[in-house]
Amino acid sequence: MTKPLDIVFLGLSLSSSWGNGHATTFRGLLRALNKLGHRVTFLERDVPWYAHHRDLRDPDFCDLRYYDTVEELRRNHQRDLRLADVVVIGSFVPEGKAIIDDLASLCTGQFCFYDIDTPVTLARVAEDNCDYLARRQIPYFDVYFSFTGGPTLERLKLEFGARRAEPLYCSVDPERHHRIGSKIEWDLGYLGTYSADRQPMLEALLIEPARRLPQRRFAVAGSQYPSEIAWPSNVERIEHLPPGDHAAFYSRQRYTLNLTRTSMISAGWSPSVRLFEAAACRTPIISDRWPGLESFFPASAIQTAASAEDVTEILLKQSDRARLNMARQACSLVLDGHTGDARAREFTSVLVQPQTRPLLDLDVESAA
Repeated sequence: MTKPLDIVFLGLSLSSSWGNGHATTFRGLLRALNKLGHRVTFLERDVPWYAHHRDLRDPDFCDLRYYDTVEELRRNHQRDLRLADVVVIGSFVPEGKAIIDDLASLCTGQFCFYDIDTPVTLARVAEDNCDYLARRQIPYFDVYFSFTGGPTLERLKLEFGARRAEPLYCSVDPERHHRIGSKIEWDLGYLGTYSADRQPMLEALLIEPARRLPQRRFAVAGSQYPSEIAWPSNVERIEHLPPGDHAAFYSRQRYTLNLTRTSMISAGWSPSVRLFEAAACRTPIISDRWPGLESFFPASAIQTAASAEDVTEILLKQSDRARLNMARQACSLVLDGHTGDARAREFTSVLVQPQTRPLLDLDVESAA
């Protein structure tokens, strides 16, 4: 791209990281786009659960605006949406299907989808059980940006009719995620909102090792965990950890645990933002196993585990020298290719110069 772009994002949330990872992803990408000279607007549905937990009310890298209904979105922001060089709708946007139908014929620039939940989305779309995207809408988009790479990109085109499918993985901001000179407090920590399909692996790879190693200390940070979970006494619970505290949290761990949702393990090539954050902080990582992991981190830069035995062996037997060498290599890989700046360049390089798009004959009724 040779000229600054006027880009409008409609996403789940930018203002609040509470209970979602979308905010961190959008913040890194939008901040980097702003640094490149692009004008960025973010439109967010004003919902109470995020309004009560906002940790970014006035970003200095974009124009953050709120709307209450689909009708208000079009009424108050029609001109900006129509004239934008690029409009990007994210996954899990409330009433996303209605918004897509409303905007597909309104936008005259590039019309894109950014799927931060690709395996979940495609499973729901295949079952006609997705409230933010319909199968018939996928060909509307000039580019379908996906958090998941690998074979899923071909599946998007061949099975779902995407015109162009491109990976746009999560990223990290090195200015916010770097090693802090903190004393090690925990042998193993984990940062993540409760998810039923991740919980069995959290039980196997952290809670059970904590039971077996009562002399070691562990930590789990994240919201929405059920009250009936029996946490061992040597596991410290942190209910919510705002993004500004992530670096300090990672820096106080000998190792951090990375866990992946079942659907993303099946799809592969789905690195989490926590994986890149921890690596940028030079915290050694123990991860569950999934296809494509080695394309981001070779075996010399990360440890993998499938059982409590694997984790306890790492904690008890790996030398500090090997642990720190692994962390340094992972950090170098992330800073070279997985920063917000890198993603912003990838994003803009995919886009073509915006042109007036033809009106679409939309079957709005079937979106209901």
